Amino acid sequence: MNKISQRQHEILEHFLTHKRGLCIEELADKLEISRTAVQQHFITLENEGYIEKNSVTKTAGRPMGNYAITDKGINHFPKQYSWFSELMLEDLLEVVSEKDGEIYMTKLGNKLAGQLHQFEEKPLNERIPMLMDIMNDLGFVVQETVNENQQKCLQACNCIYHDLAKKHPQICKFDLALIKTTLNESVELSRCMAKDDAVCEFLISNY
Repeated sequence: MNKISQRQHEILEHFLTHKRGLCIEELADKLEISRTAVQQHFITLENEGYIEKNSVTKTAGRPMGNYAITDKGINHFPKQYSWFSELMLEDLLEVVSEKDGEIYMTKLGNKLAGQLHQFEEKPLNERIPMLMDIMNDLGFVVQETVNENQQKCLQACNCIYHDLAKKHPQICKFDLALIKTTLNESVELSRCMAKDDAVCEFLISNY
């Protein structure tokens, strides 16, 4: 997500309550700042894709452009999905067998990996840092390191669903499937925080 200023965040808040759009003059009045200042913020927000011009209003003077918030602008505001997804996932895993839970989590990891077309045709040494970026975006803290057995590996210092994984370890199949499919290599989960290890450690063949 591109970083925007506090004032630009405030402008987007006004757009949320005026989905049909606002013009520069209206925002200048609401925020009690100059038209030029609002125009500069609009330029930034439009260039970043947060707002877009959706109409032009003709007045006795010059035509006034009307702007509306985009989907990207709406999605700038945080959404707390984690508690809801955890509730749904826990409910699912409690009503299916352990084997079916593993199959489901593997399918989920493969599905996400299948959407990451940037990995196609890339060698392993380029795929690994790309995978680390994606895992970090998901909320993991991942590092490339050498373990106590002098094996190169990826280590996740946290688990984004730790409490749930301790109750339903089949959740770990998601990580394995994501890593295996994106790297196109065999992967072993040699250490696991759900089993009280300090980290989740992934050994990758040919690494």
